[in-house]
Amino acid sequence: MQYTKRLEVVPIWPEGMLEGKSGALPEQETLLPSYISPEPVKLVRNVSQPTLLAYLPDPAIANGSAVLICPGGCFAFLPIEIEGEAVAHWLNERGVAVFILKYRLSPTTANDNEFIQQFMQIVHDEKRMKAQVPVGIIDGKQAFKVLRERAHEWGIDPERIGVLGFSGGGVISLALATQYDAQSRPGFAASLYSPIWQALTVPEDAPPLFIALAGDDVSITDGNLPLYSAWKAANRPVELHLYTRGGHAFGMQKQGLTSDYWIEQFGAWLRVEGFLKRDSDK
Repeated sequence: MQYTKRLEVVPIWPEGMLEGKSGALPEQETLLPSYISPEPVKLVRNVSQPTLLAYLPDPAIANGSAVLICPGGCFAFLPIEIEGEAVAHWLNERGVAVFILKYRLSPTTANDNEFIQQFMQIVHDEKRMKAQVPVGIIDGKQAFKVLRERAHEWGIDPERIGVLGFSGGGVISLALATQYDAQSRPGFAASLYSPIWQALTVPEDAPPLFIALAGDDVSITDGNLPLYSAWKAANRPVELHLYTRGGHAFGMQKQGLTSDYWIEQFGAWLRVEGFLKRDSDK
């Protein structure tokens, strides 16, 4: 199915709410070469004005559910295709509306060659990542608020909006799944190979949680097993997929491994939880 329609870019903050920083670099795209990644990966960098990219399914199959996607990227870049657009197309084909969040990132050099040379240093700079986390969470909460308030414009049920985060974006996803009030609770949450940097308090009405990661992503695995246990201890619905191999940031890339099928398993989970059904099918 090729219907997928991309709407205009949707700003998440009211005009004038975020003042542009003097000397802020313009948002840009960079292609990460195959000698760093298994295949070339398109990255979005230097986001200073957060926005949503909206993808809507064919109205004939739309089921009223929506997913806010938060790509990863160490809070310095966003793998917008493998952790965003490709996921959006897959979900659109199953009737789900998708909104990809481009949240604010720490600045990186405008020169692509210099950025690529600095890439490994950036991805291992945990101090830099953690400094940007609060800003990302603020943007994630605001984006969810916008989706709730404007749901009718996109034919979405406000109670059927969930959040899916990859790596650093999973930090945002888990924040939304644990820090909410009655108006901001997600219908469901998903975390893909997310670092767990602090203990999370699981609310008694926490949304259903889907977790997926690879066992050879050791530092990530160590935090996600306790995450699963915490959700389980709170007697809240949780599903964990721990693949033998896959590494970190596999997204929608195909590696000939069982981790390639996470999206099908996520879709099956959404169906069981009722988010791929129309209200008339319940």
